[in-house]
Amino acid sequence: MSKKRGEGLDRRDFIIASIATVGGSAALAVSAGAAKAEDTAGAASDETSQRTVYVGDVIDGKKVVSALDVNDLEPGRKHLLYFQGVEMATGQHWYVSVIVAKGAKPGKRAVLVSGVHGDEMSSVHTVHTVMTQLDPTQMAGTVMAVTDVSRPAIEGMQRRWPNSGRGMDLIDMNREWPGNENGATAPSRHAGLLFNRLLRPNADFAIDFHTGTTGFEVTAFNIGGMDVPEIKAMVELYPVRQIFDNHVYPGVLHNAFIDAGIPAFTPEIGAARVLDLEMVSLFMEGTMNVLKHHGIVAGPMGRTGKDVKVFVGNSAFPILATAGGLVEHLVKLNDKVEAGQKVAIQRNSFGEVVAEYTSGVAGEITGQRSDAMSEPGNPLVFILFNNATPEAAQTYPE
Repeated sequence: MSKKRGEGLDRRDFIIASIATVGGSAALAVSAGAAKAEDTAGAASDETSQRTVYVGDVIDGKKVVSALDVNDLEPGRKHLLYFQGVEMATGQHWYVSVIVAKGAKPGKRAVLVSGVHGDEMSSVHTVHTVMTQLDPTQMAGTVMAVTDVSRPAIEGMQRRWPNSGRGMDLIDMNREWPGNENGATAPSRHAGLLFNRLLRPNADFAIDFHTGTTGFEVTAFNIGGMDVPEIKAMVELYPVRQIFDNHVYPGVLHNAFIDAGIPAFTPEIGAARVLDLEMVSLFMEGTMNVLKHHGIVAGPMGRTGKDVKVFVGNSAFPILATAGGLVEHLVKLNDKVEAGQKVAIQRNSFGEVVAEYTSGVAGEITGQRSDAMSEPGNPLVFILFNNATPEAAQTYPE
């Protein structure tokens, strides 16, 4: 017997959270961020106001810092450094790569982040590609790139940080920001060190690049709160076809920046564990537009959201598997769907159809399971749509 998956089936708490309003979610993020900030204030207040601190070590010819003020760096050139992150059980540290393009003239400071999740390779390559385009001798301002935040997760090309504090846990680092330098887990302490001593002190605005997760690919879109004018202006400068107008969860990095008064948002760049060069080019073009918008680099704007048909939604409708078996998608990324439209089926080991899945909303496909099989409870499809009742707006599990 086949089962139909409609709007009424339960949504799993670990996949989706209900948010009071889009504005309310921002307030929730601010509240949570403020609580964490209080925890870290005593440990970090002095460090964030100090100058660059070189620890005296050199790795592969690159100096190691435990705190950075980009104003201390020589203008008109690029600087390659390592930031000394959290200490491991061996007494060694996780080191994070830092690239700083320091303009010849003063101007705004941009922070570009990737590698918060360890399986997101296109996000890393996007930041690298942007940095290769920059000529510091022609810049007014500074662009700092941090490309491998969650180092142990990247080593295994897996989403979560393998924390060994109390046995092996897998911790999503993008629920830890702004972190706590005295926190109970390595990811929390690592986030606190980076945010207090590297990221926040050097940012006038920030972009935290991501992709879909292993087994689940997404289209090219930006996540950002369009109710914040500075953020709206930036996300619209990308030639991508979808914008998710939602503040999403407390604990994500771009919300930690916002809580600190720094405009920030998150691009999502296709599938995990691969380099999608076509999508990378879109986000490189959009990011260069943002740098031009802020006067850091000169030159004509590239394509923006005005040059493509952008769909803006405030919610992500999840369709979760109700059975185990092979998944066959009946729609593709970016396809428009109507409420009640069949979007996927599932077959058992005999080839029999054991589940059919329909959309509960009208919107656009923004994510699909890319692994061919699924057990019950796995997300199969996310549909970007506009929820007419803002208090019921739903988040996307970036």
